[in-house]
Amino acid sequence: MSKKVVFISSSGGHLEQLLNLKTTMKEFDSHIITELNPSTRNLKDNFDSVHYLPFFSRQNKLTFPFVFLKIILKTIFLLRKISPDVIVTTGAGMVVPFVILGKLSGKKIIYIETFSRIKSATLSGRVCYRFSDVFVVQWKEVQKLYPKSVYFGSIY
Repeated sequence: MSKKVVFISSSGGHLEQLLNLKTTMKEFDSHIITELNPSTRNLKDNFDSVHYLPFFSRQNKLTFPFVFLKIILKTIFLLRKISPDVIVTTGAGMVVPFVILGKLSGKKIIYIETFSRIKSATLSGRVCYRFSDVFVVQWKEVQKLYPKSVYFGSIY
């Protein structure tokens, strides 16, 4: 039986990086989780298992608590439904609750820090670093920010 792996990221560049792991995704019972928006609707045409979480933004102070709660509840539901062995993520925002709750559920976490950061750490990277079993950086310079990280080079 193949390992169940959740590949999760926010939409945009983070998802673009995650989808570069498509060859790896084919080796496992893979499930993609991202934000639902017009650019991600067609993912179901190319992948067997796609799930969506609400768009996450800290900028809207009025709706943030409600969206965050909805993400937590849906995360709990998806962790129970999929029951992954491993969670692989490239960030950002909405993946943080998934990583934390996944780790508390005994899941292995692989975090890949975004390619766009060379000299500074992302907020989600700083949080998820504490919960990751493997923390991958795409630039050697970034290893200084994350001492226990592994440098694999670019996933592009």
